[in-house]
Amino acid sequence: MSRHKIKFLPNNTEITVEQGENLIRVAMEAGVHINASCGGEGVCGKCRVIIEDGNVEGGITEKLSQEDLENGYRQACLASVQNDLVVRIPVESEVDTSILNLQKTPRRKARIWEMNLEELKEKGLFVSPVEKKYLELPEPTPQDNLPDVTRLVSFLKAKHDEHRLVVQLPVIRKIPDVLRKDGFKVTATLARPVHSGRKTHIINIQPGDTTDRNYAIAVDVGTTTIYSQLIDLITGDVLASFGEYNGQISYGEDVISRIIYASKPNGLQKLHEVVIATINKLIKKMIKRARIDSDEISSITLAGNTTMTQLMLGINPKYIRLSPYVPASTLFSPIKAIDLGFALEDHVTALVYPAISSYVGGDVVAGVMGSGMYRTEKLTLFMDIGTNAEIVIGNKDWLACAACSAGPAFEGGGIEFGMRAAKGAIEDFSMDPVTFEPMNITIGNVRPKGICGSGLIIIAATMFEMGVIDNRSKFNRDLDTPRIRETDGIFEYVLAWKDESQIDRDITLTEPDLDNLMRAKGAIYSGCMTLLEEVGLNMSDIDSIYLAGGFGSYVDLEKAMVIGLLPEIDPDRIRFIGNGSLMGAKMSSLTNRIRKDVVEVTKRMTNFELSETASFMNNYVAALFLPHTDMDQFPKLKARLEARRALKQ
Repeated sequence: MSRHKIKFLPNNTEITVEQGENLIRVAMEAGVHINASCGGEGVCGKCRVIIEDGNVEGGITEKLSQEDLENGYRQACLASVQNDLVVRIPVESEVDTSILNLQKTPRRKARIWEMNLEELKEKGLFVSPVEKKYLELPEPTPQDNLPDVTRLVSFLKAKHDEHRLVVQLPVIRKIPDVLRKDGFKVTATLARPVHSGRKTHIINIQPGDTTDRNYAIAVDVGTTTIYSQLIDLITGDVLASFGEYNGQISYGEDVISRIIYASKPNGLQKLHEVVIATINKLIKKMIKRARIDSDEISSITLAGNTTMTQLMLGINPKYIRLSPYVPASTLFSPIKAIDLGFALEDHVTALVYPAISSYVGGDVVAGVMGSGMYRTEKLTLFMDIGTNAEIVIGNKDWLACAACSAGPAFEGGGIEFGMRAAKGAIEDFSMDPVTFEPMNITIGNVRPKGICGSGLIIIAATMFEMGVIDNRSKFNRDLDTPRIRETDGIFEYVLAWKDESQIDRDITLTEPDLDNLMRAKGAIYSGCMTLLEEVGLNMSDIDSIYLAGGFGSYVDLEKAMVIGLLPEIDPDRIRFIGNGSLMGAKMSSLTNRIRKDVVEVTKRMTNFELSETASFMNNYVAALFLPHTDMDQFPKLKARLEARRALKQ
């Protein structure tokens, strides 16, 4: 796809984007403010721009007169880039560009880290855990009447140098009919041991040659959402992937409420059944999408936090939330998938990722494995941000981890108009530095109906840098704007007026909302700082940061640093690894080397209970400000704020 250069006037900002990009999103990416409060649906008519050179597609509405159209006016939220453009922003032609340049910070998202299967193979890390062998066995005769199993094992030893073979009972049950279905031409599925010297299991037998069809399933068992992939074990390709809300949500939004529910009569059994049902729904959809036979699936690998893992396995999680916070187990032997209730054949093995502690679970371990941080000499900080934030620091020689409760603010909880990332959620925001009018961008470019976590961060950061809120996250009562008001004794900022929203109400951000954000970001930042202190390091020692989880993909890095959610570090040193839990589960499905390494990794990962660490509370209190009580930890932001103050004097 061709790329085009867009120049915005009067402040001469340039950006290069792909053809077809939405013009108002291009402006947002470039740090150019355009008034827009309807989220990009085209109903408020405030995002009028003048196309001085080039052409756009769309942007013509009833809010523009014929004279407007002849003069080049278009609505930016409905216009898409078709070629190089020169765009004039009328509303900003009278704004002091020195103020604009000071308030503008780069809009940066973490670069995506991708797993490279070829690199794994080159490094000897790709050792297939499940392999298929096609066999053409001699048919029995009166002179050669070996038992079917003996015939199979003897042929594998003689022709394929396979030794220490174990034939599982499901195979023994199938073998008489399968051997004779296609004239003793069969495919045997061998499950390789993780450690050398142990026995190889024959887990399945199929008529004919099916060596080109060998599949595995990887699952991230999340508290809110469960994600799954169907993987081709020969190519490493993902043939199908689906996500589904965890059925346990009906019994509690978070792990604590589910632990409490599990203690009720039949509660544990119910939670076990609904999570298995959710996964079975995904399995059925993937098999249908990929058009494969369920008999060709060899394994299912699952990773989840400690509570989700125990509920999935039907283990009482009660003691996870009680001091001294002891899980039932951190390691789990391979389990027959059908014994857990999975809708898979009886030869399929379920492999469950080990945990570290009650609050650092298999999903984090899987992320560490998937990111490869355990194999590098570089000191890496791994962060999985959600309702609970898990943090890992280390390299190939050592690893330390901790978990902290951030609360639900980043998922919309505790915010009056908060919501999960969905259509209509405000996900991006800017503000006119003179009039303090908003520029809202929503998911789907529709009227706003709420604020998602990534949008909340950007709104708070922008307001702080513009002086709309102070370092205590309180609104500046002296600003001349109708958008800051007091309602029932609570100060708030109106992001979208009633007639611009989907919900027939003004959408606001309140001081209590900001307080909840401060507590969430403060817990995460103080968790990082406390863990660093406990291992004798500081932020300058860290070579790179890995962000995991769906939330991390949408976080604007600079804005996250402005509010003190992330430490101030060069954005180029930050990588987004996506769903680390699912990635680790996929890698364990593909290679025994990862399955072998994971045991060693868990042994050398030291867990710190932050609630038992004296310095955590001090760090937490210090982090309950924007961005922090110690501004020297954020020198770039400090310089920008000082420059702004100097300009105003």
